[in-house]
Amino acid sequence: MTRALAALLVALLVSLPALAVEPSEMLKDPALEARARTIGRALRCVVCQNQDVDDSNAEVAHDMRRAVRERLVAGDSDRQVMDFMVARYGDYVLLKPPFKSDTWLLWLGGPLVLLLGGAGILLAARKRRPVGATPAPLTDEERARLSVILSEAKDPMPVASGDEVLRSAQDDKRV
Repeated sequence: MTRALAALLVALLVSLPALAVEPSEMLKDPALEARARTIGRALRCVVCQNQDVDDSNAEVAHDMRRAVRERLVAGDSDRQVMDFMVARYGDYVLLKPPFKSDTWLLWLGGPLVLLLGGAGILLAARKRRPVGATPAPLTDEERARLSVILSEAKDPMPVASGDEVLRSAQDDKRV
């Protein structure tokens, strides 16, 4: 059982470098293939978003891997291949885009949202009254107004005493 598990683990580790790259895509020259893999791990799949092109099974990733290999076979340098992909898909295609005016939101968006959320929580916590805090006492004006309201209030259903209920029941029988 242990040998079977070890063989399975070795088979998984051996197949790990292949990932989504299909055998038909691989170049015959191992040096060019290694360069293509390095470039593919630096490019973002535009469909899967946070997955590199080499790991993605999306059709677009397949097309991107094929384009990288075609450019390498044509004699382009790694930099020229990357520039070609950026020209075609934009800076977003790079898993590590450069910090410039077009990509500042990619770099600063997450921390900016975190800071704004923290500031909002801090402001809400400051405005909130502590639990168990006693309310401020009534002012003289509020007390006067409250006593006027209470004196004018009439109870819509007065509670009758036991004697009144008994007399009312006796009166009903006579009628």
